Amino acid sequence: MPLGEPRDVRAAGAVVTRKATGGSRKEWEVLLVHRPKYDDWSFPKGKLDPGEHEVTAAVREVAEETGLDVRLGPALAAQRYRMSNGRWKHVDYWTAKVVGSDDVSGYRPNAEIDVVEWAPWEAAMTRLTYPHDRETLAEARPLRRRTHALVVLRHAKARSRGGWRKDDRLRPLVQLGEAQAERLVPLLAAFDVTSAHTSSSVRCLQTVRPYVDTTGWPTKIYDELSEEHASAEGVVEIVDALLHGSEGVVLCSHRPVLPTVVDALGIGDVELEPGAILVVHHRRGRVVATEVRQP
Repeated sequence: MPLGEPRDVRAAGAVVTRKATGGSRKEWEVLLVHRPKYDDWSFPKGKLDPGEHEVTAAVREVAEETGLDVRLGPALAAQRYRMSNGRWKHVDYWTAKVVGSDDVSGYRPNAEIDVVEWAPWEAAMTRLTYPHDRETLAEARPLRRRTHALVVLRHAKARSRGGWRKDDRLRPLVQLGEAQAERLVPLLAAFDVTSAHTSSSVRCLQTVRPYVDTTGWPTKIYDELSEEHASAEGVVEIVDALLHGSEGVVLCSHRPVLPTVVDALGIGDVELEPGAILVVHHRRGRVVATEVRQP
């Protein structure tokens, strides 16, 4: 970015899809919104609130603009384009599925969005106003089938190892780490995480605690995911079971253990900062897409 140029306006949204409710079982539909101010058709999206994570914003904006609750699938390429006022806009997109009812017949028009509609795929391609949205829709097509998320989480910022004189398994999070753990709550919810699988070390347990306390989802604790007791065989067994599961999960472990986790997933090298997540979208035991999100 050239010196003095304003930062990009940040926004997030989703390409929400479903199988058609009638006609051919192979037909897919896409959720579109019409904005009367611009007289355009696009995907539900909107600007990030101050300090808001793009993942959280995507789910929130879909809910606000359409009334539907969604969970995110694989990420799509971000859009970046110049707005009418000359500034650049950066929009992060994901594929998404509705949780609960996907009926929009009761939507109440307003000044921002006056129509919310499920459109057949080919019709949506024609109806979308902007070329960059049509490119995003084309990218979403091979990713339209439902996936599950295995979220690999490096525990949040903990007290330094050198300054801790007790059993290292009892080393806790610092204040920053506690804040990172709180901010993970809407991110894990966005990827439909319904159980936590964590190292038995305190810093990992504290990292997932805000999420499980908020949601009530179960936690499973493993010595095999701790630094002291991890083994390649044990880690591979845990990862393989989760990868072939049919629910969204989070696996929380430590920097020295994570390379073994990543190797078991067969996705190459990944570096995670404290509190960062690697989201592995999978279907029937096969990795479909991955993304890294910082805390």
